[in-house]
Amino acid sequence: MAPSQLTLSPGFYVPTVAFFTPDDTVDETTTSQHAVRLAKAGVTGIVTHGSNGEAVHLDHEERSLITRLTRTALDDAGYTSMPVIVGCGAQSTRETIQLCREAAEAGGSHVLILPPAYYGGLLTTDLIKAHFRAVADASPIPVLIYNFPAACSGLDLSSDVIIDLAKHPNIQGVKLTCGNTGKLARVVAGTSGTNFRTFGGSADFTVQALAVGGHGIIGGLGNVAPAACMEVLKLWQAGKLDDARELQMVVARGDWTAIQGGFVSVKVALEKYFGYGGHPRKPCAFPEGNALAAQENGFAELVETERSLTK
Repeated sequence: MAPSQLTLSPGFYVPTVAFFTPDDTVDETTTSQHAVRLAKAGVTGIVTHGSNGEAVHLDHEERSLITRLTRTALDDAGYTSMPVIVGCGAQSTRETIQLCREAAEAGGSHVLILPPAYYGGLLTTDLIKAHFRAVADASPIPVLIYNFPAACSGLDLSSDVIIDLAKHPNIQGVKLTCGNTGKLARVVAGTSGTNFRTFGGSADFTVQALAVGGHGIIGGLGNVAPAACMEVLKLWQAGKLDDARELQMVVARGDWTAIQGGFVSVKVALEKYFGYGGHPRKPCAFPEGNALAAQENGFAELVETERSLTK
């Protein structure tokens, strides 16, 4: 099945971090190996160039390279049907469409689009909706809306806007990193009976999202603990609600460290507990001293749980 024909299944999707060599080029080997590690842990799909993926630190060629490496690594390991969603948000409609086309050429199955927000004060709701529809019209692969106010100067798409955009045949889902589970419930209800997928944007509210009919999570914590993140979903789906809630608490505590430290803390955890990850691109950097130790310790309980699930 060609990537563009894939339908997103409910589950847990991991926005991967970007890996760089000491001379600041894309670390091709680690990029490929990390994708396969996640696939073997049982995740539902992978996202390149999400907020964890340092997309704003990458040029177009590097973005295409990382997506191509991810797709090829998954295919070579036998995960030919695993979706690879590609973050393609940009400030102009023109560049967003260009990124979507490049994502498809690199092997992406879907694209994930942040709303343009740099000139947010000049953009009416109608202009933002027109942007998404123009991108969806031109994109060769299906579009997911990405609602993340913290990354968009506070721009927060309402449930009414998302439900309206969901009517477009090439807009097939949304990632809600706003954390608003009421909005998530409204979008689920407003798109009931369709193939539109509504995902929470953080592992710390997996149970909450599932309880109102959400289709899963797209969450960066899965880079560190893919098995634990998946296990919350499995327990819930199996009707083991108390167990799901107990594990959700562990996941939420670990995710709080990731939320506070962003993608940098995810790389800190990979380096500390798994021996790879590397540093972020400048101007971002690892914390030092007590701050570094606090981030490492913040993941300790979660990593212990992860290892118990993967023995």
